[in-house]
Amino acid sequence: MVSPVFFPPKQSGDDLSYSPVVNWKGSVLPRVVLSMAGIPGLLFLLLLLLLCAVGQVSPSGAHWKPTWPAYRLPVVLPQSTLHLGKPDFGAEAKLEVSSSCGPQCHKGTPLPTYEEAKQYLSYETLYANGSRTETQVGIYVLSGGSGGQESSGKARRKRQIYGYDSRFSIFGKDFLLNYPFSTSVKLSTGCTGTLVAERHVLTAAHCIHDGKTYVKGTQKLRVGFLKPKFKDGGRGANSSSSAIPEKMKFQWIRVKRTHVPKGWIKGNANDIGMDYDYALLELKKPHKRKFMKIGVSPPAKQLPGGRIHFSGYDNDRPGNLVYRFCDVKDETYDLLYQQCDAQPGASGSGVYVRMWKRQQQKWERKIIGIFSGHQWVDMNGSPQDFNVAVRITPLKYAQICYWIKGNYLDCREG
Repeated sequence: MVSPVFFPPKQSGDDLSYSPVVNWKGSVLPRVVLSMAGIPGLLFLLLLLLLCAVGQVSPSGAHWKPTWPAYRLPVVLPQSTLHLGKPDFGAEAKLEVSSSCGPQCHKGTPLPTYEEAKQYLSYETLYANGSRTETQVGIYVLSGGSGGQESSGKARRKRQIYGYDSRFSIFGKDFLLNYPFSTSVKLSTGCTGTLVAERHVLTAAHCIHDGKTYVKGTQKLRVGFLKPKFKDGGRGANSSSSAIPEKMKFQWIRVKRTHVPKGWIKGNANDIGMDYDYALLELKKPHKRKFMKIGVSPPAKQLPGGRIHFSGYDNDRPGNLVYRFCDVKDETYDLLYQQCDAQPGASGSGVYVRMWKRQQQKWERKIIGIFSGHQWVDMNGSPQDFNVAVRITPLKYAQICYWIKGNYLDCREG
């Protein structure tokens, strides 16, 4: 049985088309596509959720395992590319993002239409030589198979640490160089990133772009990998049992190109910006470490213990990799609200969980979000603060996976 695949419809008004077409890479294939042009925001999202959520298991029973849901994922494909002028790289690096629009604010924001979703998922690519392009995308679904709240202006001290500091500094090469901690890397702009493929690092968009232009140093962006710092020929020495933490250093690899969604670039000044605070970096050479795959973020109630985990290079602990975990307090379609202790520098960290992979009959960790920053939320007239992670939704998964693989056929499983 041959599964139907996608193509850009011949006319924007076509709901369903059957014909051989030439795709954007020039190959001719018989295609079946469901076009979503003209669908209002609510219907677009409901249709997407119905087609994506397949075989989800609710937590019940004494022997229930937190299981990765099976999804029928949409496809996000490049349609056209425009060459842009070189940016000035003049923005100051921001190590976190703040917003006053909380869960209820986001839940009340109008859902994007199909055309708006295409705009948000279109993306800008920056190359190592300083050139850049803008790529428009199309969104296709397999057939048969900001109303923000304004800040009160009152200065508040940010509580990235909630009560007792529950973060753990990771010491010793036996931990730092082993999975999953070895997937955390440091950006030369000061943020954290996570290895998600042989040459790719997932991070927050604000670590390299402030919504208007690229931050200083992005043209020569580097990614740092912790390595043991040996002295006097002690390469073979095993000091992991010592009470003194082993000295570590960063080995740096240059970035070949970066991808940032237009939802961040166009939306940074309003409340949709945080929803798209993610970016993908492609390295100039393979890093030769084990990486963590990305996955579609399940509903919070399906997470093991309702918790998330992430590790990052918090600025208040220079040179240390800091691990934490905490409960998810609230969620919207695009964001996870939690109170994991974190400081600037941790933003861009990959938020992950470990769940049962039914097909392979094994436990697997996946990145389901990107730690973004801090939000003050007006909860019934009382201010409350959260740290916020951007969820990897089915559309974001399709986009990021295509950036990594370059072939949507390799992105059918989230």
